Amino acid sequence: MACWTNLPREFGRTCAECPCRRLSIGTHRRGGLRPPVKRWRVLSEAELIQRYFMSAPRRADVVLGIGDDGAIIHAEAGHDIVVSVDTLIEGVHFPPDTPPAAVGHKSLAVNLSDLAAMGAEPAWATLSLTLPCVDENWLAAFSAGLFGLADRYQVELIGGDLTQGPLSITIQVMGSLPRGESLRRDGARAGDLIFVTGTIGDAGLGLEAVCKMRALNAASMEWCLSRLNKPSPRVDAGVKLRTVASAAIDVSDGLARDLDRILSASVVGASLDLRSIPVSAAARDAYAGQVAWPAVLTAGDDYELLFTVPPARASELTILFADADCDITRIGVVEPAAGLRFTLGGAAWKLLVPAGYDHFAGR
Repeated sequence: MACWTNLPREFGRTCAECPCRRLSIGTHRRGGLRPPVKRWRVLSEAELIQRYFMSAPRRADVVLGIGDDGAIIHAEAGHDIVVSVDTLIEGVHFPPDTPPAAVGHKSLAVNLSDLAAMGAEPAWATLSLTLPCVDENWLAAFSAGLFGLADRYQVELIGGDLTQGPLSITIQVMGSLPRGESLRRDGARAGDLIFVTGTIGDAGLGLEAVCKMRALNAASMEWCLSRLNKPSPRVDAGVKLRTVASAAIDVSDGLARDLDRILSASVVGASLDLRSIPVSAAARDAYAGQVAWPAVLTAGDDYELLFTVPPARASELTILFADADCDITRIGVVEPAAGLRFTLGGAAWKLLVPAGYDHFAGR
């Protein structure tokens, strides 16, 4: 997951200074909003969990959910369970002034994107939430964003933890798929074609705009901020690819870096056609027709699916994605020689691409 390395991070703030904004909204429970909270005392941990994160069981495979020492789920026979976890920290993965509903949405979306990259259908989630202070209006918006996306994909929150400290959100998601049908990074073979869903680089432009590093017009700003704050996990695309793709990964740390992970795991190389990489109209407008390819290739936070398909199976994609909610674009080919090479208009193109984001390497 790409991070907000240039944003200030403050610790030890008082409740009045913390990012729990005083929003004029109602508290969230499934089924609607309650009036804005006006309370003379702070709710306890148990009361906060009860009010904002508990709901009636919605999945028959949840034997026991929130409220005990652990959750119990019933795994379907003949299926594998896929598990993924991600942490989002304020000032690292999102700016301090990000709307709490967007924080809730993105916290789950980045995890669902991991399941999508493996072809799994999401089912269950746990949440570990650390708050600087209790602000029920912030919690109402956060839980509305979280459960709005969870409801869309029939994900049930089955447990978690709530504690006090600098704002961070850790979500673990679990999903399932028929045994032996998972997508992995190590299946690409020389000759396979490389595809990507959606468009690449929009979230990076949104980051630059937030950091006052780039000016965008109103329409481009709205599009790029939406892609940054409310990414769409390609769950349906991942399911469609289970029996066709030879390898897959979600684009979280930049297309070049994440493709390199497939190439390394599969012990192959690749050639990418830069002009084939799908760039949105908003991005082309921002670049004034001169696309900054290093930025597009390394920006991160796209949460699109990058995958390889044997050439003999590529024709099946047209049928599989005829009714999909995203486009797919062929952008390159897997080659036997190690390394990532680029072409532009059919000619070899030397392009120095930064490594992409790494938490401990300073970029």
